[in-house]
Amino acid sequence: MPIKGVLFDFSGTLFRIEPVRSWLGAVLAEREVTVADADFERYVKELTAAGALPGGPPPEHVPDRFAEAWATRDENAERHREVYTGLARQVALPDPGLYDALYDRHRSPAAWHPYPDAAGVLAALHASGVRIGVVSNIGWDLRPIFRAHGLDGFVDAYVLSYEHGIQKPDPRLFHIACTCVGQDPADVVMVGDERRADGGAAALGCEVRFVDHLPVEERPDGLRALGLVPRCGRGDM
Repeated sequence: MPIKGVLFDFSGTLFRIEPVRSWLGAVLAEREVTVADADFERYVKELTAAGALPGGPPPEHVPDRFAEAWATRDENAERHREVYTGLARQVALPDPGLYDALYDRHRSPAAWHPYPDAAGVLAALHASGVRIGVVSNIGWDLRPIFRAHGLDGFVDAYVLSYEHGIQKPDPRLFHIACTCVGQDPADVVMVGDERRADGGAAALGCEVRFVDHLPVEERPDGLRALGLVPRCGRGDM
């Protein structure tokens, strides 16, 4: 059966967040905070272990005081910010303003990089009349990221967990997305990088295809390899 709609996950599927090192470095530079090289390396290591960068490496351990909020962090914008700034505050940074600045940095277009084949695959699907949705577990509005990188024009609908109070893998979020793109779930493919979260679309009858959550430079054609637009060659992407 021809594909009539495709739902894409955001982080690790269409875009990848910058590494912890450049995340921290950009904020330190912006706030004109200078630290010794050894301290910088320690901050990077500790922030990584804490899982303080949304979309980055997960926490090695979630403190008990955050456990309940962590489980539902993507259902509410305030909770999302509270959890991630709280994780970052486990690290003794030299400026108390850095915690909120780091959170704000991760929401900026400069912190996100589209995978090399994202634009080509989205453009080809859009040109062929396939309806496109973005379904994300997230605590903030990602639309400016798509606009800044020139991909917003290909997307028909955004379904963001914090706007609905529902997280993947809850089938209700995928049902909303299918409704928004105007397609029956049986005619829709969900593309994501997390087997449990994105796999929830299968409960509705959607086909689910997965990509690997890898650095941008290590996954040049992961989306194209899914065969969503089989008649597009490498030169078309």
